[in-house]
Amino acid sequence: MHQQRHGPRAEYRQEEGQRVKDSATLGDAFQKLKRLTVNLEYSDPAGIAKSKQVKYEVNLANAKSVFRFNCLNDECIRGDFDLSNELAKAVCERRNSVSGEVVCQGWRSRTTIDSVHCHNILRYTLSLGY
Repeated sequence: MHQQRHGPRAEYRQEEGQRVKDSATLGDAFQKLKRLTVNLEYSDPAGIAKSKQVKYEVNLANAKSVFRFNCLNDECIRGDFDLSNELAKAVCERRNSVSGEVVCQGWRSRTTIDSVHCHNILRYTLSLGY
């Protein structure tokens, strides 16, 4: 189906991809930042079932300052997780570590737009070095 490829999810991901692509690299945006390690833990809306954990060292020369992660719900529309503000605030305050939890505000699926939010959870820890 041709329409599905250009549905609300695909359009949103394309817009967000362009926003990321157009942003400065982390190295350019935060010149004092020398190291960034990200630890992510995805879970269901109840916060009980962990679906995925990711830990990696960010390549500051290539990673972008629009610092976002996709929701793991393959049906989610206009959701995902943007940690750009959290990262910028941590760098501004010269924090060595920042953690928190964000809830996906997208729609659970195409059939639930305007009625049922996704509400998947992303718990994160950013470890920063200067």
